[in-house]
Amino acid sequence: MAMLATTQNSPTAVSLPTVLHVGSGKNFRPEWLNLDVEPRWRPDFLYDLNHPLPASGLLPIATARFGNLELSGNTFDEIIAQDVLEHIRDLVTAMTTFLHWLKVGGVLKVAVPYELSLGAWCDPTHLRAFNERSFIYYSQWSWYLGWQTHNFNIRRMDLVPTELGKALTAAGRPSEEILRTPRAVEQIYVEMVKQPLDAQGLATVRHYLERPIR
Repeated sequence: MAMLATTQNSPTAVSLPTVLHVGSGKNFRPEWLNLDVEPRWRPDFLYDLNHPLPASGLLPIATARFGNLELSGNTFDEIIAQDVLEHIRDLVTAMTTFLHWLKVGGVLKVAVPYELSLGAWCDPTHLRAFNERSFIYYSQWSWYLGWQTHNFNIRRMDLVPTELGKALTAAGRPSEEILRTPRAVEQIYVEMVKQPLDAQGLATVRHYLERPIR
């Protein structure tokens, strides 16, 4: 998409990647726009996703590759967040920012540690782990987060098995048993699509968020 990179003289149109790579770390991807909180990784721009966006919804950023930009809503086709969400303290704020930045129909692609995996708690910087119900509030229960116009549709969820999990599957063990077996699932991969609230969703918002509190 075309964005405006502001200079001291006049704005100049530049081409910005339509994929945002969140928590790029040491895996900088030149074909994407890279965001990280750590300056040592030298991402395209620095931002702490624990912080809410300005009230205007516009975030000024400075990049070496694209100049000075203002990120607005409905900007990205995809947001990639691999091994990131488990490090974020205020996850609702971060997910609200992702929802704002995505275009309608845009996809948030997430990989996170499963709650019973070894990887969930080997990293001392992990603040949480996830299970198959961890994303319901960003879709079916989004009104609870104060989202009034859009939410996510979970279009795909894969539970990535370990060798133990593969062996249990091959042995014909039921999926519910495998999910509850420690070390059988390592990671969850989720794809969530930004969508406008349907009539029922809007009615739910009005019911819970617009009625007077007594």
